[in-house]
Amino acid sequence: MVNRVFRAALLSMAACGVALAAHAQTPAPAATPAPAAQAAPAPADADPVVARVNGEAVHRSDVQRMVAQLPPQVQQMPLEMIYPAVIEQLVNSKLVAEAGYKANLAGTPEVKDEIKRAEERAVQRAYIQKEVQSRITPAKLDEAYKDFLKQNPPQEEVKASHILVEKEDEAKAIIAQLNKGGDFAKLAKEKSKDPVAAEQGGDLGYFTKDTMVEPFADAAFAMKKGEISKEPVKTQFGWHVIKVEDKRTMPQPTLDEVKPQLEQQLSKDIVNNVVEDLRKAAKVETFQLDGSPMPKEEPAKDAPKAEEPKKN
Repeated sequence: MVNRVFRAALLSMAACGVALAAHAQTPAPAATPAPAAQAAPAPADADPVVARVNGEAVHRSDVQRMVAQLPPQVQQMPLEMIYPAVIEQLVNSKLVAEAGYKANLAGTPEVKDEIKRAEERAVQRAYIQKEVQSRITPAKLDEAYKDFLKQNPPQEEVKASHILVEKEDEAKAIIAQLNKGGDFAKLAKEKSKDPVAAEQGGDLGYFTKDTMVEPFADAAFAMKKGEISKEPVKTQFGWHVIKVEDKRTMPQPTLDEVKPQLEQQLSKDIVNNVVEDLRKAAKVETFQLDGSPMPKEEPAKDAPKAEEPKKN
């Protein structure tokens, strides 16, 4: 089944002109490109020859490019599993391309047009990457980080345990046991309907107020460290007995932790600004699908003026 899906994907790619794409086509620029890091010089054996077709080398990078064009479910397979089929398709692609060159098809208008479009996409991507890299400066990142911290202030967290039961009377009986010195963790394991938390003695770990249902969160955040709820708390899940273990302020993320997120947002803004600036400086004419002029927009009609009251 796996091999059938993979081969179908390869055949589909071949039918769409993968042989040409491997030599000329470059993916279109992403909507929100991330800044590309400067690549270190590759060692001589970093891109070894994995096949030769009539003397022309096929490199490991050719394999990687083809795998990157395959469907996601195929890309997730171990490379060792799909490698033989990829090599087979690359060899076939080389042979078909070679035959096309011998037939002097490289100079046809169709091929030249496709190569030109692929070149345009590559130039678009290179220009966007250049602009993004030059405009995302340490100062810009620092400014974006400060804005992020303002928009995401530190949140309070509570570490609590709970015992969940079906009826209020059960919960009140548990509170009475706890007030007499009962062990919370032991009672949670014995009586709680929440199997996951029960295994941990009722422990829910740390949580912010917005991650719990409102009645539970309101009660837990109103309690003091070490306190057990004096009355059961009702939610749609049942009746809770809560014990607050700890309270803290959640630390804000460091710049390094949110840097990829900030770079992505800055990249999006930069791309929008670049395109907007280019459009402002350009003469752009658009036409209808049949090439005819666009209909002129009718000027907005002024609202009728209210009649002035007649003077006596």
